[in-house]
Amino acid sequence: MGDSDVLGPIGYLIVEYPGTNKMTGNAFTELLALVDRGLIRVLDLRFVMRAADGSLAAMELSDIDADGQFDFGLFAGVSSGLLDDSDLQEAAAAIAPDSAAAIMVYENHWAGPFVQALREAGANLVSAGFIPQETLLATLDALGA
Repeated sequence: MGDSDVLGPIGYLIVEYPGTNKMTGNAFTELLALVDRGLIRVLDLRFVMRAADGSLAAMELSDIDADGQFDFGLFAGVSSGLLDDSDLQEAAAAIAPDSAAAIMVYENHWAGPFVQALREAGANLVSAGFIPQETLLATLDALGA
């Protein structure tokens, strides 16, 4: 892998929108700001709806109307191929019936130069992860912090 092939850690998010048609576009404005600042690079962005009976329907960005304040088309076609139908099924299983979800795979683009420096020092990034906010808050609360 050459210098230009260095990637920052790759992460994913599944964001549930309880009920249907509650996507306002506010979060996407913030997502666009993160992309514009070079902090992240969106590799995949998909949407699913889980009906009351548990059935799954994938949605295209063009199907999301929101409030007209955000151009969802900016992310149309964003697909690295990392997400497949089984991932969408798994995401749908993680959300409540009568809900929608956004599934995003992203690169922590800001970390690319750091990863490159690690490689130049002979090190390899072998794992990355997140501590769920609920776990962190509960631990801090238990510690009285």
